[in-house]
Amino acid sequence: MSPIPTIVHLTIQEARRRRVLAAGLLGGCAFLAVFGVAIGFAHADMVRSGTSFVERQAFLTLFTIAGFYAINFLSVLLAVLLPVDALSGEIDSGVMQTVASKPIRRADIVLGKWIGYLIIMAAYVGLLSAGVLVAGRLAAGYVQLYVARGLALMLLEIALLLTVSIAGGTRLSTVANGILGLGFYGMAFIGGIVEQIGGLAGVPSARTIGIAVSLVSPPDALWRMAAYHMQPSIMRGFVEGPPFLVSASVPNALMLWWAIGFMALTLAWAVRSFQRRAL
Repeated sequence: MSPIPTIVHLTIQEARRRRVLAAGLLGGCAFLAVFGVAIGFAHADMVRSGTSFVERQAFLTLFTIAGFYAINFLSVLLAVLLPVDALSGEIDSGVMQTVASKPIRRADIVLGKWIGYLIIMAAYVGLLSAGVLVAGRLAAGYVQLYVARGLALMLLEIALLLTVSIAGGTRLSTVANGILGLGFYGMAFIGGIVEQIGGLAGVPSARTIGIAVSLVSPPDALWRMAAYHMQPSIMRGFVEGPPFLVSASVPNALMLWWAIGFMALTLAWAVRSFQRRAL
């Protein structure tokens, strides 16, 4: 019988006791409270001022996407920091030497931890997303119809960052791995901004540089795809707004497949690296 389900279970149980997860949940609850109050007051003000229904719907759509961006940011931080010491911390403490000495393949250890943390992150994103949708419905009567594809892309982004964090832990110390994970996302964010500026200003060289950075670090490209698919078709291509909500340069399907391949290769490298590491 494969030990992976057992490792997944133990990983989830361990994560539940972590302060990082508690902080992530606390931050998520605080965000949902602020979001619900803000969207309720904003909608009430627009109704009192006589704003048309179409204008209200457009505003509420962008406001909801902004809420999903906040969820995305919180999830990025948690995906990097929660598993940052999943391997390196246990190696330094001597726990991994005991576990790896048993008849358990190191590949099963890596895959079990990866699946366990992925389940936690999927639940985290799902709960916060449901909170945003419920808050919008109760506070403003707004129903976001274009969610499924965007959420799938957000989960892929989180899974990619989670994979990078676990892979880094096979070779780096906890602190160095955390810096790597946050730097990886930071590079993606800067690359996305450069690409957006290039698209808006009509500067092909800046757009090309941004695309090249997205190939090295795809997370921000996945978020821009998610934000694009959360908009009604009539709003797509609308470029007046914050660059993290509306996009002047939307990645195509090839970027999606590249991100999936990038994640698979990174996970394979993590398994290989951990198998070769001396404990």
